[in-house]
Amino acid sequence: MVSPARNEFLTARAWHQTAVGDEDVILRHASALEYLQLFHGYTYEKKIDVYARRPGNYENVNYCVVDSFDGLDFVNIGGVKCTTATQTFNDMLADYNNIDELALIEGLAEYYFSHGESFNGLEVCPENMERFNAIKHWAVEYYDEA
Repeated sequence: MVSPARNEFLTARAWHQTAVGDEDVILRHASALEYLQLFHGYTYEKKIDVYARRPGNYENVNYCVVDSFDGLDFVNIGGVKCTTATQTFNDMLADYNNIDELALIEGLAEYYFSHGESFNGLEVCPENMERFNAIKHWAVEYYDEA
């Protein structure tokens, strides 16, 4: 079974609420950035990334199965659980070779500009600091005109 696609909804939040709102999951990676409105996403997106305690029914939902949600920092917005910005960025930095790099950079850029051109408040884990320092300039320059 396939969940609805992004283009069937006006907003990414409406899409995620419909697609996984009734499941015991937590949005993660690019899906979390979309829900947190830090990444605009893709019009015809069909893939959703979640943490789950067991695999689900949708073949286009990437269920990252974990034993427990303990240790995951998340918020509940509109009935959908979503990793916080700090948790999302740390997860993506830690799994850098398997993530949507555009989503990460745009998400960091949105965070940077919405926080007064600063990364203040973003708690990057020590093990992710080298990667963060290597790419943060891309986020700072993301909206610069050529």
